[in-house]
Amino acid sequence: MNYRVYIVDDDRFLLDLYAVKFKNTGHDVTAFGGGEELLTALRKPNAVAPDVILLDLIMPGVSGLEALATIRKEELAKGSKIIILSNQGQPSDIEKAKQFAVDGYIIKASAIPSEVFAETLRVIQGEPSTSNPTTT
Repeated sequence: MNYRVYIVDDDRFLLDLYAVKFKNTGHDVTAFGGGEELLTALRKPNAVAPDVILLDLIMPGVSGLEALATIRKEELAKGSKIIILSNQGQPSDIEKAKQFAVDGYIIKASAIPSEVFAETLRVIQGEPSTSNPTTT
């Protein structure tokens, strides 16, 4: 099954790396360079929510947490799974994300692209997470 994947990261190299990984397996990928771009897309009339949003936390302008708070407040992306994909791995960062009911939390520095891909598919399909610190 092919999924609609949104990836949000201000690091263009990583954004392209993850986008290629998903595209090469037939998934529909849209890449955003920041939180504001993501929110603009989700607010469009007749916007179709993606199956999953991979969201970095630290970005200029609208941060990942700010985007996440807005998504929850405005009820955007209904039905989408949201996975934090960040280098922020402190317990306080994970706790902040938990407050917004994220579906997964992947620390970029600890996961190669194939692991990010596999974990994302597990979350979309509702399978138990293997690297989700939000479940501990």
